[in-house]
Amino acid sequence: MKIVHISAECYPAAKAGGLADVAGSLPKYQKLLKHSTMVIMPHYYTNFRSKNEFKSVFEGIARLGSVDYDYHYQIFKLQNTELGFDLYSIDIPGLFDRENIYSYKDDTERFITFQIAALNWIKTFKKLPDIVHCHDQQTGLIPFFMTKVEAYDKLKEIPTVFTIHNGEYQGQFTFDRQYLLPGFNSYFSGQIEWHGFINPVAAAIKNAWSVTTVSPNYMDEIGFSMAGLEKLLQYEKGKSKGILNGIDTEVWDPSTDGMLQKTFSISTVEAGKKYNKKWLCKEFNLDPAKPLFTFIGRLVKEKGADLLPEAIYNMMSKYPGEQNVLILGSGDAPVQQALWDLEPQFKGNYCSYIGYNEKLSHIIYAGADFLLMPSRVEPCGLNQLYALRYGTVPIVRRTGGLTDTVTDIGDGGFGICHDQASAWDITHSIERAKSFFNKKKAFKENRKLIMQIDHSWNRAAEEYINLYKSLK
Repeated sequence: MKIVHISAECYPAAKAGGLADVAGSLPKYQKLLKHSTMVIMPHYYTNFRSKNEFKSVFEGIARLGSVDYDYHYQIFKLQNTELGFDLYSIDIPGLFDRENIYSYKDDTERFITFQIAALNWIKTFKKLPDIVHCHDQQTGLIPFFMTKVEAYDKLKEIPTVFTIHNGEYQGQFTFDRQYLLPGFNSYFSGQIEWHGFINPVAAAIKNAWSVTTVSPNYMDEIGFSMAGLEKLLQYEKGKSKGILNGIDTEVWDPSTDGMLQKTFSISTVEAGKKYNKKWLCKEFNLDPAKPLFTFIGRLVKEKGADLLPEAIYNMMSKYPGEQNVLILGSGDAPVQQALWDLEPQFKGNYCSYIGYNEKLSHIIYAGADFLLMPSRVEPCGLNQLYALRYGTVPIVRRTGGLTDTVTDIGDGGFGICHDQASAWDITHSIERAKSFFNKKKAFKENRKLIMQIDHSWNRAAEEYINLYKSLK
């Protein structure tokens, strides 16, 4: 099959969250299954762009609906073949010649133009795709354009799949901006409307041939809580499916990971983790003899990061000097400040690194004993999968994909789970984790067990291929 993925992010070209990891891995593993795969994304002016060679393969014009303004665009192909699939990026001067991916006032115009340019190019292909796979709200209008806009009649028989990576972000805008869209019969206006707004996610759910989410449990959850789209999802349940994300086990492999201070395998896990932990503790003035709890990610409410300062304070005060905590991330300023403020009080057992550091994150997965994920919302979650791969026990709130991937030790599993997004639940889970850590033999056996759990993309890639075939 010829598969085209369209996404606003793709690792390593541009990343803001888990969407990039999926768009950078799923096509690779589908190609290993002998399918033709490509990713189309915007051509952001990032370090990746400047450090890699791109070749122009197409030029065209993208017109914003009835607006008398044409955007000239170029399609560039990445010449480096190491990603394992063909990466194409659309350069639209005036819209994407910027460093950041999102958070601009004209994001609506930017991503509508991107979708138009992508389809304008696709319809010139000598061999049309067998599947167009769209990811999140920035591509949500594509299934509608392909089936209801006359300019794309050539594409209307191509099956489309729309994956919801995070249903909280829907990209809705008012109908007085409908003029931005390509012309279509007003009879179809209801196909893009939800609660009085043009809603790209609603449009995709209505018009895509199939709708997927990044874990089975998240699919169940958003049928009851998805920022207003619950009834629509329930109505379209027949064409919806949750497929659990995987991880790129070539990138995330502790036996070959060049970012680590010392690589290790299942047979050398104890020595390997001890070495990386010792480096971390020296770097951040922590005690290597104590269990090391970590958090890696965005310091936002969605991830439960606002609960961490209180939970950490409670634990450190109640059990002084009995545990280490290391935070890596950035996000909401008040949360960052609250985490900073803890450092003078618990020097020698607590430290926070505010910012993004890919290499440090790998070392933390390798050296930590436990990973905290008290998320309020977690459609799939990849951090817990990385942690398992590196022999680090995840401590998670039961939600979304965390429910699908982590089973509590009390239920015959290998992780620590709690139900509420509260500082008390986090504190109680840390207490349970410390008790588990002190059972040295069981803890060491658990490390080897979790490193063998298969969360590679092989399984998910095959599941998506089977879904594609069912649509033909």
